[in-house]
This record gives sequence, structure tokens and C-alpha cells, in this order.
Amino acid sequence: MKRIVFCGYRGTGKTEVGKIVAEKAGLPFIDTDTLIERQTGRSIPDIFHEDGEERFREEERKVIAGLPAYGAVISTGGGVVTDPANMEHLRKDSTVFVLHADIDTIAERLSRKPRPPLTGLPLREEIAEMMDRRRQHYMAAADYCIDTSGTTPDAAAAKVMDLLAKGTIPAQVRAPCVSFFRTGRIPQKCLDQLLKVLADTPDDPLTRLMGVAGYPCAHSKGPRLFNALFERYGLDYHYTWFEDPELDEIMQVARALDVKGLSVTIPFKQDIIPMIDEIDEHAAQQIGAVNTVVFACGTSMGWNTDWIGVRKPLVDLKGSKAVLLGAGGAAAGAAFAMVDLDMDLTILNRTPAKAKAMAERFGCKWGELSDFGKINPGVVVNSTPLGMNPGDRMPVSADLLHKEMTVFDLVYTPPVTPLIEAARAAGCTTITGTEMFIGQAREQFYLFFGIDVPADTIRELLP
Repeated sequence: MKRIVFCGYRGTGKTEVGKIVAEKAGLPFIDTDTLIERQTGRSIPDIFHEDGEERFREEERKVIAGLPAYGAVISTGGGVVTDPANMEHLRKDSTVFVLHADIDTIAERLSRKPRPPLTGLPLREEIAEMMDRRRQHYMAAADYCIDTSGTTPDAAAAKVMDLLAKGTIPAQVRAPCVSFFRTGRIPQKCLDQLLKVLADTPDDPLTRLMGVAGYPCAHSKGPRLFNALFERYGLDYHYTWFEDPELDEIMQVARALDVKGLSVTIPFKQDIIPMIDEIDEHAAQQIGAVNTVVFACGTSMGWNTDWIGVRKPLVDLKGSKAVLLGAGGAAAGAAFAMVDLDMDLTILNRTPAKAKAMAERFGCKWGELSDFGKINPGVVVNSTPLGMNPGDRMPVSADLLHKEMTVFDLVYTPPVTPLIEAARAAGCTTITGTEMFIGQAREQFYLFFGIDVPADTIRELLP
């Protein structure tokens, strides 16, 4: 039987609920904090006080890595979710429940059973600070969430057992959602797999759905990559295509099916913002576009990982003179990344007014495509869709490219575009859109599951 793992902030009831679930399921109960104390011969307060939190986290990491692979109920410490190595071990062939509660409830529980302080703040302020700091990690860790505020451990355990038996997809929504997917362009073999998940009596009611939302999006490599990653990391998920011209329809289906997350592509990266509860203030808000949505614990959070996919391949070219071709949706993430790298950036677009508007947002220069030859950039990034379809013209003339340039085409289908071919012929250093796809997909997977996948693993699994 799969492991049942409980995560969550201290005082949310992981140990009490875990023991009851273990008894009901007929499985052994393991508390990782107790294991740490047993293996070190010291109490956790002593480790914190004498050696500090980092020493405790090292011991915790060892204990997590040595847990039995199957057939146990496991309760973990509140900060375990912040370490990707821990999440890789805990998520494999397991169902992870994140328990949460309001600040008043947690403060009252902790006042009865004090724990080592994590900050120098008063208790309530510390709870608020640490829960906010770890929120992203708890959302990533959760297969399912249980609110233990105002309830008993027995009642919370009963909810866990009910979820384990039935999952979260109501029987009455399965048929309408199947009809939605049949209207898309899902390959028949993939559709057959999806229909098994959405059957009236599925083999595994705990299999959760995710997908790419766009129109069109049938060309996306996401389903093949993510499903391969699910198999590699032992995750009970299925990733498919949510292809429809109406974003409202996609979101209704996604919420009805209690999806864990969506990868958002054209033309919905801006349109989806008012449809979710919050967006990341650091990047998504400034870029004005969301390509990743995580649903967990009763809320939805939007992120932008496109800019990371642009930034990482260019990090060694920090401060270069650069041109960004295009001022559409994909350009905003690229501009954010290039400005973050202190590049002397000029945005060029066939409609100068759009280039000007974007340049004013990011504090850089702008111009028409015809200005390219005057700039002589060291870095060229193409954010236009030119090159995606056979017969597309190049976004810049081949005779303007030379060997001192680095040319990065964000188009990843096909992997070698006419621009990349021309740049290679001119002796340029080239970066294909595949590298952007790898970078943004890697960050997406981390936001979805808290697991840090090596870039080479994604490269190996790409179709």
C-alpha cells in the first residue's frame, strides 16, 4: 500500500491525526521528529538550541531519506517541505496531506505544547511570518489539504479516510468533463488514458489531473514531458491538454476536476489573471502574465516561469547590449529577464507603439525592426512566433547576423527555426527555444510539487 504522509505547520495536528489514520488503515505510524530524537539521542529543542536549525535540518534530511518506501503513515516536521530533496523522497509512491489551521487555533495549541522558537518574534507574529514564508512550499507539497481549525483529530482523520477512498472528483461531473475533452485534439492513445482516469469507477480514484491550457495547444510537449516525470518520481497524476477557445470553459472544467495545476499558454496568459485568487508579486505581477497556476488548500496562485527559462541560458551574458524582437505576450517575460541581467536592452517591434509601451514598463529603449542594423547588439532574443509555421519569414534579415552575436529563439516547435539556421550559418552562438522550455518547465515542476528536477533529466525525457 502507498504511504500516507502528513505535512503542515507545527500545531496543525499531524501527529494526532496521523496516529488515528494509521490505526484505521492498519499501518505502522512513524513520526520523523521522534526518529530524529531517537537517532541522535537528543531532544529537538536541544538540537535547535545548541547546534541551530541547519544542523536539525541535516538530521531531518537523513531520516526522511531512510523512511520505508511503502506501507506506513508518516508525520513530518513543519519545515520539511522547504527542502526539495525531502519532497522527492516523501512524494514518491505516496499520498501527501497538508494539514492547515488558522493562526488563533495554532497559537492556542502551541501555548499548551511549546516548541523551540523559529524567530525572535512573539508567538502569533512568528506563526504568521513562517506560514507566509512556507506557503508556496505547502501548496506544492499538497496532494490534498485538510483544515483542522475548529475540528477534532477524529473528524480530520475521517476526512482523510474518505478522500483516500473516493478522491475529489464528484461522480456527476465526470461525463460532462469527458465531453469537453472529446472536443479537443487529444491524440487517441492519450485520450484513452484520460478516459480511464475519468471513468465512473476508476481503477485509482486518487489520480489527479493537470494540464496545459491554451488555444491552440495540441502542439505542446507538456503532456508527454510531465507524464514521464510523474512516472520517474512516483507521482499519482495525469497531465493532458485543456484546449478550448474559451478560457471560462477551461477553468470551469479544471475546477470541477479539482486539478492540481495548469500550465497556461497562448492566448490566455493575461486573461487568466482575474480568474485566479493571487499572483506572484515578484515576477508575474510585473510581467503582467501568468503561465503557471497552482491550486491547493482552497486557493489558486499564479506564477510566471517563462522569464526564468529566458534568464538562465543568458546569465553569463549579463550587461550585454541586447535586442528583443517582438512586444507581444512572450516578450514581457523576456524583457523582465533581460533587464534583471542588467542588459542594455532595446525592444524592436513592427508596431513601434507596442515596443514603446513595453519599453516604458521595463525602463529600456525601443524602436522599429528596421533599427536593428544601427544597434549592433551582442545578444538577440526573438519572442515573436515567426518560425513556428512552415513558410514564416525571419524576424530579422540573415545578412544582419554576425559571429559576435548570441541568438536565442524562444520558438521551441520546431526546435531549429529558420532564424537559428541562419544564425548558425553566420557563425553566431545559438540558443534554441528548447532551452527556454526546459528552464520554465523545471521551475513549473518545482512550483507544482516542490521537487527540483535536474535540467538534464528534462532534456532526456523531452519527446
